[in-house]
Amino acid sequence: MDSQLPETAFSSRTLAAFAVHVFTASGAACALMALMAAAGSDWIRMFAWLGVALIVDGVDGMFARRLRVAEVLPRWSGDVLDFVVDYTTYVFVPAYSITVGGALPASVALPLGLIIAVSGAIYFADRRMKTFDSYFRGFPALWNIVAFYLFVLKPVPWLAAVAILVLAGASFAPIYFIHPVRVPRWRIVNLLMLVLWAACAIVTLLHGLDPPGFVAAGLAVIAIYFVIIGFLRSQSS
Repeated sequence: MDSQLPETAFSSRTLAAFAVHVFTASGAACALMALMAAAGSDWIRMFAWLGVALIVDGVDGMFARRLRVAEVLPRWSGDVLDFVVDYTTYVFVPAYSITVGGALPASVALPLGLIIAVSGAIYFADRRMKTFDSYFRGFPALWNIVAFYLFVLKPVPWLAAVAILVLAGASFAPIYFIHPVRVPRWRIVNLLMLVLWAACAIVTLLHGLDPPGFVAAGLAVIAIYFVIIGFLRSQSS
């Protein structure tokens, strides 16, 4: 009977580790739900699903490290799975929404959408996308966030088009962007700003992507803060 205990324990660890992979993969299900919502021009529901995927992506790594998923299940790569899911939620679905959502001039919407899809794919293949201190090199293909700001702030279409080109080019520029959870410098402040951003985003969705002015201003200020933090890191390198 005692000889059965190690096998039982191992099976339990395997099941728990595989559950983490399934949890990570659920982000792909969120992407499909978001794409279906976008196909019906239900932008609020689309961003809600992308928000759920963002939460999944934010916590699955913690579970994976705690349960030693890479050690227990070496057959499946958590990093590859994460990249596959992230591309769908951070790049592909947002590229579709930006292309068809009316934020860009109609004459350049499709070419710019293709630029987003291609530049995002190349960025995710970059083995040097992160620095030793957890900053991102180049714009980290956060097209879900870009789409959110375009739909909320509603800049004139030509300005939105210029922003798309600049950010796509910035994916390969020698500049840095902060990872608000993993960067150790000013972590408490960064986490507080992230929580405040999430609160503003929820309020924005509840107001049908037309939030009160102070909420929109808060979203803009928080974005500027994170850009400045990355700029300071660029200056120190």
